Amino acid sequence: MTSYRLNQGGLIDRAQPLSFSFDGKPMTGFAGDSLASALLANGQRLMGRSFKYHRPRGVLTAGAAEPNALMTIGKGGRTETNTRATMQELYAGLTARSQNRWPSLDHDIGALNGLLSPFLSAGFYYKTFMWPATFWEKLYEPFIRKAAGLGEAAKESDPDRFEKCWAHCDLLVIGAGATGLAAALTAGRAGARVILLDEQATIGGGLLSETATISGVPAPRFAETLLAELEALPNVRVLPRTTAFGWYDGNVFGAVERVQKHLAEPLANRPVERLWRIIAGQALLATGAEERPLVFGGNDIPGVMMASAARSYVNRYAVAPARQMAVFTTNDSGYALVRDLEAAGVSLSAIIDSRAEGAAPGLYKGSARIIPGAVVRDAHGGKSLSAITIASQGRTEKLGVDGLAVSGGFSPIVHLACHRGGKLSWSDENGAFLAEDRKGLALAGAAAGLSGLATCLEAGARTALALLDQLGIAATFAPFPDVEGDIVAPATKPLWSIPGIKGKAFIDFQNDVHRADLGLAVREGYAHVELAKRYTTNGMATDQGKLSNVNAIGLLAEARGVSPDEVGTTTFRPFYTPVSFGALAGSSHGKHFQPVRQSPLHDWAKKNGARFVETGLWYRSAWFPRAGESTWRESVDREVRTVREKAGLCDVSMLGKIEITGKDAATFLDRVYCNGFANLPVGKARYGLMLREDGFIYDDGTTSRLAEDRFFMTTTTAYAAGVLNHLEFCAQALWPELDVRLASVTDQWAQMAIAGPLARAILQDIVDADISNEAFPFLGARTVSLFNGALAGRLFRISFSGELAYELAVPAGYGESVADALMEIGKPHGMCAYGVEALSVLRIEKGHVTHNEINGTVVPADLGFGRMVSTKKADFIGKHMLSREGLVAANRHQLVGVVPLDPATSFRTGAHILAKGATATLESSLGHVSSSCHSPHVGSTIGLALVRAGASRHGEEVMVWNGLRGEYTPGRLCDPVFVDPAHEKLKV
Repeated sequence: MTSYRLNQGGLIDRAQPLSFSFDGKPMTGFAGDSLASALLANGQRLMGRSFKYHRPRGVLTAGAAEPNALMTIGKGGRTETNTRATMQELYAGLTARSQNRWPSLDHDIGALNGLLSPFLSAGFYYKTFMWPATFWEKLYEPFIRKAAGLGEAAKESDPDRFEKCWAHCDLLVIGAGATGLAAALTAGRAGARVILLDEQATIGGGLLSETATISGVPAPRFAETLLAELEALPNVRVLPRTTAFGWYDGNVFGAVERVQKHLAEPLANRPVERLWRIIAGQALLATGAEERPLVFGGNDIPGVMMASAARSYVNRYAVAPARQMAVFTTNDSGYALVRDLEAAGVSLSAIIDSRAEGAAPGLYKGSARIIPGAVVRDAHGGKSLSAITIASQGRTEKLGVDGLAVSGGFSPIVHLACHRGGKLSWSDENGAFLAEDRKGLALAGAAAGLSGLATCLEAGARTALALLDQLGIAATFAPFPDVEGDIVAPATKPLWSIPGIKGKAFIDFQNDVHRADLGLAVREGYAHVELAKRYTTNGMATDQGKLSNVNAIGLLAEARGVSPDEVGTTTFRPFYTPVSFGALAGSSHGKHFQPVRQSPLHDWAKKNGARFVETGLWYRSAWFPRAGESTWRESVDREVRTVREKAGLCDVSMLGKIEITGKDAATFLDRVYCNGFANLPVGKARYGLMLREDGFIYDDGTTSRLAEDRFFMTTTTAYAAGVLNHLEFCAQALWPELDVRLASVTDQWAQMAIAGPLARAILQDIVDADISNEAFPFLGARTVSLFNGALAGRLFRISFSGELAYELAVPAGYGESVADALMEIGKPHGMCAYGVEALSVLRIEKGHVTHNEINGTVVPADLGFGRMVSTKKADFIGKHMLSREGLVAANRHQLVGVVPLDPATSFRTGAHILAKGATATLESSLGHVSSSCHSPHVGSTIGLALVRAGASRHGEEVMVWNGLRGEYTPGRLCDPVFVDPAHEKLKV
């Protein structure tokens, strides 16, 4: 037995003792304990230190709102900081360490901050760190960074698995107490698809801490009975250890399931956490209510805790919160604890009831001393409570106790109801902020301001019936058995402030915000609830103000002389409780950080010796080395020369491909491209520029008209998804009247470029139709028969290299075999495979642009495409913004070519262009090199650059300056087309 463990009772399994350690000290507990209950059972009352003053802190709650008992759990990569001891299940071998203290929890030098508290009041940071300005980087910032944070994150990678999944249901029930169980059972019996989740390890909520009976059955056993029936229903899924952290559009709820956080050695084939995205037809919030602390001097001393938490430790965990207890309450619920303490044999010194009339007649029949109309003014002690000062009718009394349970009323837990803009209103009747039902989400039980087990059971069932009716699911109400021994606590007037306090009266326990801080905020003009939050840091700790916010609002209301409703609440946002990065990332980490996309020709490239490069999600073949080639440049130069002189095959399947169909497809394209597409003949392709609304180029590519109402668009690889999203927005939001449909077909086609003087001769061997220049001219596009009718494909006569070239698209499953056939046919012609590096050289030699040049700062005229902009169309996206003065200025950065004066020298992409003789500074920069490569055709490095007024500077000598590498290369600006400037080769 441990020092505070009760000899009997509780829901723990005394047959399973568990060993664990806290700050290196060995301790024991039982299966079913939380870390907090096991520490209390071992007499460990000091569990942490507060953030600012490093004051001793003990456990305050028994659930998710705990602000004090934060631990670092685990070792190595499994280390987790800021774990709430109240939510951590005990397991054998658990190692826990206290935080925010040095050199030890008992002797923390940081406690000296308490002596400086007069200088560390609200707004201290704002007032202090502004001057002198030179101190910020030298002193203030290093100090703040060192002091910030709680606990120390692990430096090793997490070895465990995480996963994400989706779920759908008719009714989602959040919270598995009396209300939630009744609702889930009502819906489950009606055949509805139900998901019931609860953040606790054991289903039952408040029933697990109750001593009331339901039809003669103890409340915890009654919860077991309901759970057994739910688990037997095939249409019901029960998720314990699962916290709903957010409510999102589409009635999607985010939840995290702690699958193996209660195990010392998680199983390798299961995740430790699972993130659920639940789409619910209707949802019911049955999250209960949070008991409010009372604001008196020394209310943070270890030994002071919430009355409902004390009930949980006594009834659920069989732990005495102290040896000599007192209860300070503003309502009848405190007497439920009194009854349970007496039944458990815990000594009770006094019941301090702030109400002059005291408890309801006949509510309490015990022998404990009741002091009505009294308050606890101050608590005394250092690392543990030793006494309290009671003020009653002008007199004070000091009472020796080592435990004080407090109850300041209840605040419904309504955070989720506010995540989509819901507002709360203050109810004087309930003494709390209440939320209203919203579309898709209803509240019931204590979350809706109700009290009492019988009331909550009925409310859960009847609310479920109403929600099922909205879903068109018939159900009937089944009454629940009678409840005996339950204390229904009617709401009373909240007690915000207690006069005559001598010690610090804390509101936010973790951030050390006390009552005087709020008063100072009001006096200094920060009385608005949002400003007060930031000025004092109230509600900004890891518990996000679950215990402090309502008290802060009440005190602000008193100081301003208004109601809490006029003060209002701060904004509730996800996450309800902290969510690990592992759960959010799921399996997307390490080599699985993002999915790998392989083109249909990946295996073809691999067996031809390709070296691959990651481009976004794609693995693209970069070059194809051959025997005797020791560097990548040798391979790329050979590939470039082969394409220029003979022929080459390149995988271009990664280009975005979008089918655009419908009778208004041509009109639609006319509006999204700046050049004309309505007059594009069937069987032809056209290069198009897509502008943003501000007139700058967004993307480019070719679009082919395969039929009157069918177009095939290609986009750049990087912008494929973005372009599709843009087109869908245009179709749905800008012009919904147009008959147009869009479909991504990127993965449907294997597409290969066959380029070079011999491309036609090679391709004609597999294409059944005539593809001569006369029969299939430049920019032709049509469906073709291949291999004597064995296969249908799409053939486009377009060129990115400047040579005679085609792009052949075949169904993805045939890509590899078609490429193999073409390579075999091309072997006598000297054809080679070439990769994206050679493709880049070929396009730079030809002056073709990519997103290196289309970088979000250029308009068509900057790239020499001014004549492509239609002057005949009534409108297109970006048209009117193109005429802005700044976009037609003569000194805009324009596309030029650049070569070194000495072919033996080179320059790099990103280098700046300086006027000859100019100082090497960014202020002197005329522009920059956007793309560069070594050109086998020119015999030197060449580049494309965006240079101020570049079109008028051809022939000008410049300095190409790379400041990062200290490189200076004399160069000359020139026409950006280095190969075949008359564009004759691609039309032969």
